[in-house]
Amino acid sequence: MADRPAGQPAVDGRVADQAPAGSGRGLKDVGGAERNARKRKQEAAAQRAVAAARKAKSDRNKVVITVVVVLVIAIAVVVGLLVTNSKKNEAADVQIPVDKAASLEAKRDGAVVVVGKDTAKITVDVYEDFLCPYCKQFEQSSGQQLEQKIQDGTVRVRYHILTLLNNRSDPPGYSLDSANAALLAAEAGQFPAFHKSLFAAQPEEGARGYDKNQLIKLGQDVGITSPDFAAGVNAGKYNQIIEDAYQAASNDPKLKQDFGGGQVGFGTPTILVNDKIVNALNDPNWLNTAVSQTP
Repeated sequence: MADRPAGQPAVDGRVADQAPAGSGRGLKDVGGAERNARKRKQEAAAQRAVAAARKAKSDRNKVVITVVVVLVIAIAVVVGLLVTNSKKNEAADVQIPVDKAASLEAKRDGAVVVVGKDTAKITVDVYEDFLCPYCKQFEQSSGQQLEQKIQDGTVRVRYHILTLLNNRSDPPGYSLDSANAALLAAEAGQFPAFHKSLFAAQPEEGARGYDKNQLIKLGQDVGITSPDFAAGVNAGKYNQIIEDAYQAASNDPKLKQDFGGGQVGFGTPTILVNDKIVNALNDPNWLNTAVSQTP
C-alpha cells in the first residue's frame, strides 16, 4: 500500500478527522450524510404530495359548491319563469265574472258612451283604458258615487274609452278589443254592467288580456242577446273611430297635464268636470265639491 500522509487513513469510505483525545470525535460518516440528504428529499416530496392532495380536495369542494350554486340558480330561474308564465296567462280561458251595476240610461255617441240624463247640471268626462290600473282605482273609489249622482239626475258621465295601453297586453290589442266591445254593449243597452265587470276583473298590465270570445261571453252574461254584438266584436266594428278618438285626445291641449319633472302630456285616467280637469284620484271629495259649487 502506498504511503499516505499521517492522520488521513481511508477506512471504508470514512476520512479520519483529527480531534483531541477523549472528545468523542474521530470519524465522519460520509454515507450517513447521503442518507440524510435522501431523507430530506423524501420528506419534501411527501409534504408536496400532502399539499397536492389537500389542494385537490379543496378544488373538488370548490367544484361541488359551484355546481350546487349553479343548480340553485337554475331552479330559481325555472320557478320564476313558471310563476311569471302562470301570472301572465291568468286571463286565459276563464269566464269574466259579472259585477252587477245599477240600471242606468246609456247610449253610444260616436266613440263616447254617455250615461245619464242630458238635463244633468254637471257633465263629467272620463278618459280611461280598460287595462289602466289607475283607471281601475278611479272606478273603485268613485264609481258608486257617480252611479248615485247619475240616478238622482245631478250628473251625466261621458266615457271616452281609449287605447293608450294597447301594446301593453301580451299579445297586444286588449285595450282596443275591450273598447270596441264596450261601445257595442252600450248599443245593446248593457254598458254599465259590462264596464263595471271589466274593471273589477282587470287583467294585469303586461299579461294576457281577455280575448274576443271571453268578451262575447261576458256580453251574453250581462244580458246581451242580439247576434250583432258577437259579430261586431269579432269584426272590430268600431276599431277605427276608437283609434281616431285616442289620437284626438292625446293631441288635445286642454287634456294635457303636468306630471312633474318637466313631463307634460296626456294620460289615463283624465277626469274633467264641466270641461275642467280635476284631481279625482287624490281627492275623495272631488264629486261632492263639484256638485256643491255648481249652481
